[in-house]
Amino acid sequence: MISVAQLSCEPWGAVPGGDPVRLFTLRNTHGMKVAISDLGATLVSWHAPDRAGRLGDVLLGHDTPAEYLTATTYMGGLIGRWANRIANARFTLDGIDYTLDRNEGANLLHGGAQGFHRAVWEASEDNGALLMRLESPEGDAGFPGNVTTQVRYTLDDDGRLTIEYEAITDAPTPLNLTSHPYFNLTGKADADIRGHVLSIAADQFFEVDTAMIPCRLADVAGNAFDFRQSAPIGARLDWPHTQLARARGFDHCYVLRDAEQGEQSMRDVACAYDPGSGRELTVSTDQRGLQFYTGNWLDGDIGRGGMAYEAHAGLCLEAGGFPNQVNMPGESSAVVRPGRPYRQVTAYRIGVRSGI
Repeated sequence: MISVAQLSCEPWGAVPGGDPVRLFTLRNTHGMKVAISDLGATLVSWHAPDRAGRLGDVLLGHDTPAEYLTATTYMGGLIGRWANRIANARFTLDGIDYTLDRNEGANLLHGGAQGFHRAVWEASEDNGALLMRLESPEGDAGFPGNVTTQVRYTLDDDGRLTIEYEAITDAPTPLNLTSHPYFNLTGKADADIRGHVLSIAADQFFEVDTAMIPCRLADVAGNAFDFRQSAPIGARLDWPHTQLARARGFDHCYVLRDAEQGEQSMRDVACAYDPGSGRELTVSTDQRGLQFYTGNWLDGDIGRGGMAYEAHAGLCLEAGGFPNQVNMPGESSAVVRPGRPYRQVTAYRIGVRSGI
């Protein structure tokens, strides 16, 4: 049996208007600790040992709540109501047209300008796990229905952080939730992720148009997007490919294997490895899509300790539905209805490989 970590809490400032913000820390018996804020249900830091047992923070982040509120990078945030983009910030549901918050050109991105990542969540402890709860009222960013979301964070002694999502609504509404941590397994603030080695269990990905909206499915075989076998990220970033040029790197949704079979069980879908530290990140999920993003648009963004994060300072592996899925064939699977809760489970496990 794998035991569950201990949970502690401390004050962490306040947001404009005076609402207090807290920082919760999950610790396991091996010294690993994950800090999570009730501002945005945000993964703030994750200290994990390397192959020599030295702890290092493997997440990019900020020092204060105020910095999270002003940043546009979504570091560690819980994204909702809709992760990624909805084209032209519009969709039609049950014959009704809806217009959403346009916060990236003509599109909605990551729930709009005041998405879940900028809300203060209710937090409580549950047998060593951290529960976060948020009420999203009807009309939030233009979406229909009142939505109640609960997220449960659990850290075990195997180094696995499990994120369990559940949401209910009183009216039909699109919903696509994810977590947006930027990982850098080196544990060094001045290193990038080009030396990381990555694998993704996917045979196809969505190509994107100039607005970063999926425009067609493409096979990964024979091009830079093929991570079915482990490959160095830096070498792939340097491949000539129109999609990489368009996005300044990887910012694409992979169709995870078996996704066409409908509802999925939990399975390992990606693995990132840093040869220098020996740290290895394994991603498991029951979702259909995995957004792989290489921090292409970081451009001197100020992070923890005043560090300026540049392009490729971190990588994101965001499990969820497909970008713009509500406007694609099969859109019904992106809609939550009364009596049919939204559920998702995604886990990030950090371990160490003994060899180089």
